[in-house]
Amino acid sequence: MTFVFAPPAAPSVDIAGSDARFPVHRLYCVGRNYAAHAREMGMDPEREPPFFFSKPADALVPNGTAVPYPPRTTNLHHEIELVVAIGRGGRNLPVAVALEHVYGYAVGNDLTRRDLQFAAREAGRPWDVAKGFDASAPVTAIRPATDVGHLSHGAIWLEVNGKPRQRADLSDMIWSVPEIVAELSTYFELRAGDLIFTGTPEGVGALERGDSLVGGVDGLETLRTTIV
Repeated sequence: MTFVFAPPAAPSVDIAGSDARFPVHRLYCVGRNYAAHAREMGMDPEREPPFFFSKPADALVPNGTAVPYPPRTTNLHHEIELVVAIGRGGRNLPVAVALEHVYGYAVGNDLTRRDLQFAAREAGRPWDVAKGFDASAPVTAIRPATDVGHLSHGAIWLEVNGKPRQRADLSDMIWSVPEIVAELSTYFELRAGDLIFTGTPEGVGALERGDSLVGGVDGLETLRTTIV
């Protein structure tokens, strides 16, 4: 096959304890999946069906990499999240079998241009420019479920410049991992290589150039990012 220019390398993520890499197909994100975060965003945390948005796969940033402060915003926010890596695809998956399609877990940060998100929300427009900008998805290496099990509880936390910003427990999620995977599979045919950012707890806040972010989920690698 001949291309008019060399195609870019396929996005991929490290796998903990392995030289192999996890090739990434799509990035899906769940909105408002912690009740306290829904309230701090001015929304009703009632348990309605989850809603989804996406980021481009090439928005991924490896752990420990500096992230440039994005243009066209004065209110960049952090959102620490558990990330689910899909290892086997499917459509219309029952909740009871959804975890059989999960390869493993990582820690991610759904960086958000909050001012652009609020402006889009007020105008009834999509969130794409607020969520899907360059380098908007820092992520750690994936730990296979065969090593760490399937995560349903445990601390999720983030510090900025050594000061706590976000802290909750995975059990606080409104929609569990198997419920998220099952629901998402009714909208899209899931593929091996999909990553799902499962929502952020309360405590989101603004970032500045020079800020150092350290965050994690019990049992997974610590995510370290600097804003430059």
